[in-house]
Amino acid sequence: MFDLTFPPNSHGDLDQDEEWCEVTVDGSRRRIRFHDYHEIYPIPGLYEHLFYDRLECSSPTTVRTLLEEELSAASKVPAGLRVLDVGAGNGMMGAELADMGVPTLVGVDIIEEAAAAAERDRPGLYEDYMVADLTDLSAEDRGRLAEVRFNCLVTVAALGFGDMPPTAFAEAYNSLETPSWVAFNIKEDFLEGDDRGDFSGLIARMLEKGALEERARRRYRHRLSAAGEPLHYLAMVAVKRADIPLESVLRLD
Repeated sequence: MFDLTFPPNSHGDLDQDEEWCEVTVDGSRRRIRFHDYHEIYPIPGLYEHLFYDRLECSSPTTVRTLLEEELSAASKVPAGLRVLDVGAGNGMMGAELADMGVPTLVGVDIIEEAAAAAERDRPGLYEDYMVADLTDLSAEDRGRLAEVRFNCLVTVAALGFGDMPPTAFAEAYNSLETPSWVAFNIKEDFLEGDDRGDFSGLIARMLEKGALEERARRRYRHRLSAAGEPLHYLAMVAVKRADIPLESVLRLD
């Protein structure tokens, strides 16, 4: 579908957020960094071809499966969920949720290109799709979030690289009813390894204080790197038991 190449082996030591590819679009050769989603989404089919066909990303399916398992263990059904899909992109995770039987899906992403791609690639998937900065919500957007009375938050491939600061996650989390389901993934080094950062500190504190009750976590291969090496992530499903005081989160940003 695309004339797409990755860096030569001499670039195999690139950090994950430095990875790039070269792709020919309309006869022009372009270099695009993997995390520059505002450049990827406007090219129809490139996101799926890059991350799913070439790099074998399995995260939406893995997070979906873990959530389904925990819902079943709690004798809950997807038909009862009202889901906020944070960092929704062009709807890959939303499509998994809809396939589960989730009736109410609202997407939110910080870039307009994501919302446009979701409507182009999966029209009608989301009941609403907000282009918003969760750290700087307008009164109107707060009202839109409150109106739905979410009981599930899902965020896939959006945490740990600065794409979503702790305060953004906290705002989305606090928009949920209590109790609610929370499902997300994150690079294992960011939660358990030497690269632990602000988000891992927030999650650890939430678990310690009882605001978040962990139900399950699973280590898995998120995708391949540009050099063909496995990138391992953790998928987690938990239950919200209390809001996060935003004043405490601000110390992490």
